[in-house]
Amino acid sequence: MHPVLLALPEQIGSLRSIIQGFGFLDAVDILCVTVLLYYLFRFVRERRAGKLAMGVLLLIAANILANILDMYMLQYLFKNIIQVGFTTLVILFQPEIRSVLEKVGATPIKGFRSLGESRDLDAVHAMIGQVTQAVGDLSESKTGALIVFERTTKLGDLILTGTVIDAYPAAFLIKNIFFNKAPMHDGAMIIRDGRINAAGCLLPLSSNPDISKDLGTRHRAGLGMSENSDAVVVIVSEETGTISTAVEGTLRRDYTPEALGEFLTAELLNDGTRKRFPIPGLVRERTAHEKKSRRDTDRTEGD
Repeated sequence: MHPVLLALPEQIGSLRSIIQGFGFLDAVDILCVTVLLYYLFRFVRERRAGKLAMGVLLLIAANILANILDMYMLQYLFKNIIQVGFTTLVILFQPEIRSVLEKVGATPIKGFRSLGESRDLDAVHAMIGQVTQAVGDLSESKTGALIVFERTTKLGDLILTGTVIDAYPAAFLIKNIFFNKAPMHDGAMIIRDGRINAAGCLLPLSSNPDISKDLGTRHRAGLGMSENSDAVVVIVSEETGTISTAVEGTLRRDYTPEALGEFLTAELLNDGTRKRFPIPGLVRERTAHEKKSRRDTDRTEGD
């Protein structure tokens, strides 16, 4: 008789004893592991690490099967692979591991800040209004721009690559910085604590091979920044004037100035919603019909 069948009664007895001794702490333990695996799955599902993780799971399943069936050659092979496997996984998953640890570290920081600080919501709204107004004008004139809103992940090393400004983010100042003949227009602007901290900064480019070939360096830098931190990035295309955002490695495009203001308000105020908020200083983009009506009204008044 096969050794597996011989050991079956013993395994059934062990399983029965485990079930009989199952308690409340065991249920909590299983729940914690389930939640951990769920969030790990969500994290790797939309990243390149998903394919690597699937390969690792297949190797683990093959190793278990080899042990059950006493396949000695495969057991020997997997044993040698596993000896160096941990170090190899750390190297392969280095970007993902770093991103996970940064997000885990950022979560309690957000909680402590919310306990110890009362944010000036009017100042945040005013800052968003100025930035949104500037981005709308830059989009209309097809002037490229790259604006990074720092959150819990500090960007001091990137600030050092540019020029420190430390100024209120007035719309005219933002447009002057990104004017195509200005010395700092090619770099990124970093906004920290509601103020323009630096401009002309160099950002890491995204290494994601699945990015559309139509996207240029500015969009790749914005995506790379969002992949390596929890920052919110706003991008204005120099070729089309399209307004885009990048958060947590996800690029969203074709924003109107009004939609951008709502998005920034939801992200920077951390309420986790996409409700409509009044944005001070935000001028809603007129439709073609409204523009024609306005011209007709002006012509009538002029007559």
